[in-house]
Amino acid sequence: MAAAPLWTAADFLAATGGEASGDLPDVTGISIDTRTLEKGDAFFAILGDRFDGHDFAKAALEKGASCAVVVDSRAAEFSDAGCVIGVANVLRALEDVGKAARARSSARVIGVTGSVGKTGTKEALKLVLAPSGETYASAASHNNHWGVPLSLSRFPRSADFGIFEMGMNAPGEIGPLSRMVRPHISIITTVEPVHIEFFKSVEAIADAKAEIFEGTEPGGTVLLNRDNLQYKRLAAAAKERGLTVVGFGEHGLAEIKLLNSVCEPGYSAVTASIMGDEVTYKIGAPGRHLVQNSLAVMGAVKLAGGDLARAGMAYGQLHAPKGRGERTLIGEIDHTALLIDESYNANPASMRAAIANLALTPVQAGGRRIAVLGDMLELGDSSRDLHAQVAKEINRVGLDLVFACGSNMAALYEALPPERQGGYAGAAEDLKDSVVGAVRPGDAVMVKGSLGSRMGPIVEALKTRHGVLDEAS
Repeated sequence: MAAAPLWTAADFLAATGGEASGDLPDVTGISIDTRTLEKGDAFFAILGDRFDGHDFAKAALEKGASCAVVVDSRAAEFSDAGCVIGVANVLRALEDVGKAARARSSARVIGVTGSVGKTGTKEALKLVLAPSGETYASAASHNNHWGVPLSLSRFPRSADFGIFEMGMNAPGEIGPLSRMVRPHISIITTVEPVHIEFFKSVEAIADAKAEIFEGTEPGGTVLLNRDNLQYKRLAAAAKERGLTVVGFGEHGLAEIKLLNSVCEPGYSAVTASIMGDEVTYKIGAPGRHLVQNSLAVMGAVKLAGGDLARAGMAYGQLHAPKGRGERTLIGEIDHTALLIDESYNANPASMRAAIANLALTPVQAGGRRIAVLGDMLELGDSSRDLHAQVAKEINRVGLDLVFACGSNMAALYEALPPERQGGYAGAAEDLKDSVVGAVRPGDAVMVKGSLGSRMGPIVEALKTRHGVLDEAS
């Protein structure tokens, strides 16, 4: 028996609020990118910062899209290629489809935001809720003004659980997203000076994160980091809206309390009280930050009606993804080095966490723990000071060698003692050869920086030059 379509033709057309020309079949998926479009997808011709989706609408139809959603003034341009739905505003139509998907769903919906750990928490929830029922989660980091409605529009009616990530760069961005998602359970992982360039203070960042409460369903629950300095401010904002507050962390008053944890090179072991239920579980990746966020994950599982025991068993299958802690052995058999890829993003909190993880990572005889660091972006006037402060953590844990690139990372590099200075360059491209030449068998090397600092090519250069042996545990 064939699976039910994501949208029947009639329901999809009604959700867009548009007018169709040509025969509209049922819709099996939603796309805004012809490179990943599959046959049966509805293609939305979004106007982006760099591209106009209308330039690809005809190609989408030729590739097998069920229809193309375009502005009504241009619908006639594509009608000879297939079914076209004309709307007043394509992004607004995508939002309307997302809202319709949320309205028809009977799933328990969880919203996730925070300065650090949004995507990891969302992916962990997807993993550990799966044994309890059909679980849907937004793809990749689709957490902005187009990513959230796109994720919602793909939300299947049959799902038992829905997990949606919400991000922001400035005030006023999370509120509209939350009102679309309408979570029953909202998680704020933590509040740190991330994107501080666009805010007056960390308190202002907390207020922006608190916008997730605007869409949280009446009578809903929010999970807040009880160990974070902004807890009281966030809790007060949630309670003003009549929401139930549940704290997680090591704090004595946390309803979800960490009782014990052990972080080993390849995993983390946790014992915690989840609102009165004591559970022990293993996380299949190392890191104190993963332990902290796992408390929120397990709390959300309980609040959503999932099975805690099965969730704990599933947590052992968690592995860090590419750019977010993925571990790879490079080199040759018996002559390997460990590469830790943290190149997707960076801020002061995640940088300290990655450095702490590297310090715990074992090295072979004669091996060194090497950090390759690029600029942390969007930190405003405090950027150089925040970079320099990270040097204290490097010195405290005793990393052996540091390579750095970027104008702000110079402040960190200069704060290191000479014996820890491996090399500095103004840009990642100019640092690449030095790093590739320095790494030798037995080393553990971690590469981290904001996406805009372009540290990813250094990771790929290390793999190409030394060869990939196998994925490390």
